[in-house]
Amino acid sequence: MKKTIFIKNALILTATSLVLRFIGIITRIWLADKIGAEGIGLYQLTFSVYILVSTFASSGISTAVTRLCADELALGGKRGTIKILRRSIEITLIIALVSGFIVFFGAETIAKVFLKDERAISALKILTFSLPFMGVSACIRGYFIARRKTAPGATTQLLEQFVRIFLLIFLIGKFSHKGLAFCCAVILFADTVAEIVSCLALYVCYLADKNNLDILGGRTRPPFAIVRRIISISAPITCGRYLNTLLRTAENILVPINLAKYRLSGANALGLFGMIKGMALPILFFPSTFLNAVTTLLIPEMSRSLAQNKGFVIKSVTERTLKITSLVSYIFAALFFALGNELGILIYKSEDVGYLLKALSPIVPLMYIDSVSDGILKGLDKQNFTFLTAATDSTIRIILILIFLPIFGMKGFLCIMYFSNLLTCALHFNKLCKVSLVYIKPIKFFILPLISAVSSVFIMKLALKEIFIHNILVYIILLSLSSCILYLILLFCFEIVKKEDFSL
Repeated sequence: MKKTIFIKNALILTATSLVLRFIGIITRIWLADKIGAEGIGLYQLTFSVYILVSTFASSGISTAVTRLCADELALGGKRGTIKILRRSIEITLIIALVSGFIVFFGAETIAKVFLKDERAISALKILTFSLPFMGVSACIRGYFIARRKTAPGATTQLLEQFVRIFLLIFLIGKFSHKGLAFCCAVILFADTVAEIVSCLALYVCYLADKNNLDILGGRTRPPFAIVRRIISISAPITCGRYLNTLLRTAENILVPINLAKYRLSGANALGLFGMIKGMALPILFFPSTFLNAVTTLLIPEMSRSLAQNKGFVIKSVTERTLKITSLVSYIFAALFFALGNELGILIYKSEDVGYLLKALSPIVPLMYIDSVSDGILKGLDKQNFTFLTAATDSTIRIILILIFLPIFGMKGFLCIMYFSNLLTCALHFNKLCKVSLVYIKPIKFFILPLISAVSSVFIMKLALKEIFIHNILVYIILLSLSSCILYLILLFCFEIVKKEDFSL
């Protein structure tokens, strides 16, 4: 892949993700003000089921489309490329319809027995209508990634978000007085309509792009046994993600239930859960936008390099990606720790959220490195390992939640998150280094960057404290910018990074 194309696509994905995440955080702030932390917690409970069924309907198929279409396009097969996409859409529609049928008619049981909250029934029924459209969108996006075109997917995602926001503002503003159950149903209705609009727009983009396939001059026969090949790739990935999501959903259900058993939590358990999952974590993951974009683009490229036995390319790209990821994560972890209280008050007007941001900031490097390592491993055909790691981690988390949350409450859950992220990051990172033959120097990779990040933030915080800035927003911006500049200077002074490290 040409470097210019890669950079262009990475910038498109990054810009889109930044806009989407920024809008998402603003929306969460607005929703939190309208429906409160308990309402956010109820939405997160329902949304966990949504993630569960949508994962089953689309995740593995999308990856299969990307891999198979990329191979077919390399051979110049227009007919085969189109047939792969059509068969994939047929498969995902069948899965989506079956999943939707189960959730729709089992909504009452799911809400009462598993979620322990009858207010989620209507929302669960509404979300089922979005599943077929989500599956089709996933397939078409996989096709465009194989085509090395990120603009159609990015544009339709922005359209989807704007439709969702418009409906939320209109409907929540009009019906917020009808209670949390109705508001939760309204949010899922907005998600469904937005998903439908996005899918239709993406399909129009595909029809326009399909005509450009005429330039292909390779084989004319379609690839052999398309359905079998699609299933052979998608089944392990889908089953892995489905089991992982199932365990995560169980975790999301068990956390508020067991927090409520803690003597100091009481009725506020759902609110505490909403603060962590719906408020704090989205902020902590916000800076990882560029890293996620790079990982998305690296998956098919790593797969091609593996097939062509280009081990030197895999090693070089993996080393630089891990290095950049760790360096970025350290400075943001330090900033979240230093600015946790200010961010909580500025964004959510909540000191509790600020406390959570500060408490969770040390695991930011673990989350970022783990996410990137997981993505690259899947590109290197190690999805079975990542599945086993995730399943093991989720199982351990559930056991620990059942044991420690009723005794230690929120502090127990924070400790579980530390242990979980350390475990998965260590396993994925170690496996990736072995597979890619990357050798990491601990001092330059871990110790010096950590010292540089903490020192930069500490020095600039002391400097700005002398200026005594009254405006919180101005203080956050100045401290972030000045700390990043000083951090970058220290990295170059200590020769931790060089200019070539920032070119993939």
